[in-house]
Amino acid sequence: MAEIVNLNKARKAKARQDKAEQASLNRAQFGRSKAERDAERQQAERARREIDGKKLD
Repeated sequence: MAEIVNLNKARKAKARQDKAEQASLNRAQFGRSKAERDAERQQAERARREIDGKKLD
């Protein structure tokens, strides 16, 4: 005999799965690696120090 399926739950489960797959694709496409984040942070810190060094007291 066939198994009874609650269509509402099946529809919501499929929507959750589709959303998770899309999130995974977005992370791969738009995410930044830890090395990229660290490099940007170091560059901002260097720029801040350079500006601070040029301030007049």
